[in-house]
Amino acid sequence: MEETDDIAALIGRVTLKDRAAFDRLYNAASPKLFGACLRLLKDNTEAEDAMQDIFVKIWNKADRYRPGNASAMGWLYAIARNHCLDILRARKAPLRSMEQTLDIPDKAADPEKSAVNAGEGRRIDICMMELEPDKAEAVKAAYVEGYSYAELSAHYEVPLNTMRTWLRRSLMKLRKCLEK
Repeated sequence: MEETDDIAALIGRVTLKDRAAFDRLYNAASPKLFGACLRLLKDNTEAEDAMQDIFVKIWNKADRYRPGNASAMGWLYAIARNHCLDILRARKAPLRSMEQTLDIPDKAADPEKSAVNAGEGRRIDICMMELEPDKAEAVKAAYVEGYSYAELSAHYEVPLNTMRTWLRRSLMKLRKCLEK
């Protein structure tokens, strides 16, 4: 009898709650299952604890094994792997209490900040209207839309240094307007 057939037969005997068969199954499969647990959990003590839980599951669920659907060792590996993944998930995501959940800050701006920002936006719009239309568009393109000086000088068909001067002087006018 091959090893996999032997393990399948032992699982069949465990279904009948045969303790001697369970002991032999443990001796045959535990080294391989322990290696799989150790690879997943990366902790010797935790892998040993997991092995106890895994073999309790095998004892309780042996009647669910169907020889035609999976190999015996594959079925045992699936139980071990799923149990280890459950441990890893529990390790990563601690549950929060309802009180902790209620303390999460709201990321939306509060009404006061929204009103201040809207007022500042109107002030900037009024000051932008004081600039020449081409220069106001260039300031908006450079500092809001992210265009480079070179792109703007090509668009407005002016030398690069002229574009830098336009933007510098326009920003100085805006600052003076906003300080009023």
